[in-house]
Amino acid sequence: MHNLRSITVDVSSKKAWVQAGANLGELNTKIAEASKTLAFPAGVCPSVGVGGHITGGGYGNLIRKYGLSIDHVVDAQLVDTNGKILNRATMGEDLFWAIRGGGGASFGVLLSWKINLVEVPEMLTVFKVNKTLEQGAIDVLYKWQLVSSKLPEKLFLRAVPQIVEGAKSGEKTIAVKFYAQFLGRADKLMAILNKNLPELGLKREDCYEMSWLNTMTFWMNYPVGTPTSVLLNALAGPPGSYYKCKSDYVKKPIPKEGMVKFWKTMLKFNNAFMEWNPYGGVMDRIPVNATAFPHRKGNMFKIQYFALWEDANATDATLGLMKELYDVAEPYVSSNPREAFLNYRDMDIGSNPSGETSVEEARIYGSKYFMGNMKRLMDVKAKYDPDNFFRYEQSIPPVLAM
Repeated sequence: MHNLRSITVDVSSKKAWVQAGANLGELNTKIAEASKTLAFPAGVCPSVGVGGHITGGGYGNLIRKYGLSIDHVVDAQLVDTNGKILNRATMGEDLFWAIRGGGGASFGVLLSWKINLVEVPEMLTVFKVNKTLEQGAIDVLYKWQLVSSKLPEKLFLRAVPQIVEGAKSGEKTIAVKFYAQFLGRADKLMAILNKNLPELGLKREDCYEMSWLNTMTFWMNYPVGTPTSVLLNALAGPPGSYYKCKSDYVKKPIPKEGMVKFWKTMLKFNNAFMEWNPYGGVMDRIPVNATAFPHRKGNMFKIQYFALWEDANATDATLGLMKELYDVAEPYVSSNPREAFLNYRDMDIGSNPSGETSVEEARIYGSKYFMGNMKRLMDVKAKYDPDNFFRYEQSIPPVLAM
């Protein structure tokens, strides 16, 4: 797919065609070159490929205002089991529904997407504010849970609990970094935060006003003022490093004693963090069956667990700690099913051996990724790929697959 990276932007119609092998850095750059006030509601990690990002329900900092990437897809090109290239008209609405959030790899080879672009102001405001445990991080994070999904939908305020160096040499502790992106100017953002989350202690000097494309470099932790050309040179990660992701959805506030349990387990890692990504806004208004992606209304925020290590010998121990952290979180997150995000691919929640697709096993991981949409996805699979040609460890089976 690497060679399929063409991007065509039509400013007058506010639409673009993007091939599946392009990455988000290229897509965001191409849109910004064409217009200062158009964007696409996708992620900020520049190295992520567009094809998989979109089909799995990829999201970004515009999620509360504009929803997910798949909510703005209007056409697609896909190679089916017969080697035919289909578009929306020739594939039909049921298959077009399935590839928006159901993962394209179960249904065909996605070649390109036609997307609607959304409007953003010429100047946005971003900030990062760090709170240590000594500075009351737990109290601020608890209050964040109560307000983050109810703030104006122009505001996306992420919380990132992470391991940091302690006051003493060799000591580790937990701090929570709050990242925000606001579709407006700093003074308006200050007023909103001072009213809804004064505990954060936001100061005007914490806020930076910049263009949509520049916010990408800010979120990737480049220094303010870094040329946006870095987005075109992004690699998938540091060479020789390993990582593991897991995910959860949270529907009611995690009590402070629960957070303390999280921190206690996190401090056993060498390098780990969590991202708490707020929902609410338009996500509460899009029906769960509008696309194959089901995690909409009722979620306060989504958690990503992330561990990073460089020594291959540390793999087993780190994966064991991830399981421990996931177990610690269980009482505080969604249940029956314990929901998970397809794009944070997690083999722990159920998988088939490569080359096989057991319906019984697929229902386990399928219920977590797709919830009530799993049955329809299986029906679509049976219609378009009855022989289960497109399969992998967590693929969707045709209803009759064994």
